[in-house]
Formats: sequence, structure tokens, C-alpha cells
Amino acid sequence: MPKKSLARNMLAVVLSALLIPATVSAAQILKYTDHEPLGGMRTRFIQDVFFAEIEKQSHGRLKVEAHWNSELARSYDALGVVKEGKIADMTTAVPEYTPKEFPLQQIFKSFPVGQTGDKQVAFFRKAYATIPALQNEFAQQNVVNIFLATGYPVAFFSTKPLNKLEEIKGTKWRSASFWHQDFLKNSGAIPVSMPWGAGIYDALKAGTLDGLMVNVDSGYDLNVHKTAPNVLISKDLWLGHVYPVVMNKNNWDRLAGKDKEAIKRAAEIAYQTQGSVMDSSFNAMVEALRKNGAHVRTLNAGEVARWEASVNYQQVQEKWVKEQEGKGVKEAGPTLMKITALQKEAMQ
Repeated sequence: MPKKSLARNMLAVVLSALLIPATVSAAQILKYTDHEPLGGMRTRFIQDVFFAEIEKQSHGRLKVEAHWNSELARSYDALGVVKEGKIADMTTAVPEYTPKEFPLQQIFKSFPVGQTGDKQVAFFRKAYATIPALQNEFAQQNVVNIFLATGYPVAFFSTKPLNKLEEIKGTKWRSASFWHQDFLKNSGAIPVSMPWGAGIYDALKAGTLDGLMVNVDSGYDLNVHKTAPNVLISKDLWLGHVYPVVMNKNNWDRLAGKDKEAIKRAAEIAYQTQGSVMDSSFNAMVEALRKNGAHVRTLNAGEVARWEASVNYQQVQEKWVKEQEGKGVKEAGPTLMKITALQKEAMQ
């Protein structure tokens, strides 16, 4: 074949290929923002299990581009950013950081004792599935809840030897939660409110702060155990900290039906192992504290029961309901009753 004819044929083949519709399209990117760095139990689980399953279940049609450590939005701004849906499609909207937007979701932290592992996962799922008022809070913020992540239980980090929780009486303890500040006060301690960060470590070191009531992993990440090495823990002293992963509703509605179903399947698969990962990660965290010189003791059931009785949490809840109803949150009382009933059922 003459060179000119060969060249023309090759050109025709190339042009024909360009005109054929592509059979493989690029993955749709969903941008996710998180205020914490990647590395803790919650963040690793979301990344390695939930997000990985989204890509797997969608057969590569969806891919989550995760941005950690407030790269796209700070903790208190994340919900607003995803509500708008321009900078990020998804985030973990922490109720504690959004009390005005999610007043009813504050209720979970009002219980000093709760479930752990699979039972905790099941409890949160049932609460959000059976209490419409909780889902309504998401709808009002133009977001859709696609997953419920959870966190570690509470630990008490003390600068002085702490043989029992009753010994916190008369000493200064920091907690970010308004619920826990009331618990501390009702137990005879002096609640202290201060920003999360190195200032807490310095205050413990200087002796102006005696202890820290916080989820055990946050205390470890801040190296609190180096200045407050006396730690009392229990899986039953739950933080009640739920971490809803939400997506902008407009962007959710634009997804193809098969991709929405893929995300739902990914969540179901992640829920199957979340509880066991929580339990094993907690045990690993306790071991890490001990290896770093902390004196860790697990409270027995009787001690946990005495703590639950001493904080008068029902009175704190009643006070909160009145405050919320005064602000126009009419569902505060009924929602508390429903969550309380689920708690009792789950603890049996």
C-alpha cells in the first residue's frame, strides 16, 4: 500500500476512535472535609472502611476526596460549608459544635452511662431511624445524613493520684460539654471551661487545673497523660458523642439512583464492623497509655453506678428542656423521652 494511502487510513482510524463515545467515564469526586487529622479511630474508619466501600460499591463511579485537619473548613464552620455545597460536598457535622442548628442532637451526651461497641452503633441507628425530629434537623440545614460514626468513652485524667471518682470533689476539672460541666458541679468538683489546645496541658502542668474529663483518645492526642497520668476509665462511661457524616442535599439529589444505593450499601457494610473496631481500638488506646507511663484503672460496675447517681443527670435534662422550650424548640421534651426509652431498652 502506498505511504499516502496508509497514512490516510491511519488518520481515518484515529478520527473514528475519537468519534466513538467513551465507554469509561471519570469517577465523580465527592469532596469531604474533617476538622481532625487522619489517624484516630474515627477518621481512619471513615477513610479506610466507609469511603473505601463507597468507591467499591459504586464500581468506581464515586470517589471521596478527603481533606483532613480543617484544610477546607474549621470544626465550627463545616456544617455551614456543606450546607452551601460549593467548597465541600460532605463533612462530619459534630452536634456539640452546632448546638443552635442541632439542638435535639445534644441530648445524647446528657446521659452519663451508655452502651459500647455493637450495642452503641445499634442504639444510634435506631434513634435516628425512629425519631423524625432528629432527621428534621438535617433537612433544615440542607444536608442528608449518610453515616453515623461514633467515638471513645469518657476518661478522667488527674494530676494527682485518683483512687475513686468521689475524690474529684473540690478540685478543678475541665470539660467542653455543658452537660459534663453540670455533672462535675453536681459531683462536688469545680468545672472549668477553656479552649481545647496546649493551654490545657500547660494548666495541668502548672497546677491551675487538676484534671480533664474528656474522651480518652483526645486526652492521649494532647499528651495530657504526661502531666495528668492518673486515669480512671470505663467503656460504660460513654461520651454520647455521635458523629453524623452528612452530604449537601442538592448534591445528593443530583446523584444517580444507583449511586445513592451504593452509598447506602457502603454504610450498611461499615456498620457491621464499627462496633468491634471501637472495642479493639479502645483496648489498644488503654495499652498505649500504660506504655507511656499512665496509671490506668478501669472502674467497676458499682463505681459507674455511683457516678451515674451522683451527677443528677435527670435534673440537668429537665433544666435543659425548659431552656430549649423557652427558645421555641418544642420537640425538646418529647425527643428526650423517646431517647430515654431507647436508652433503657438498650441497657437491658
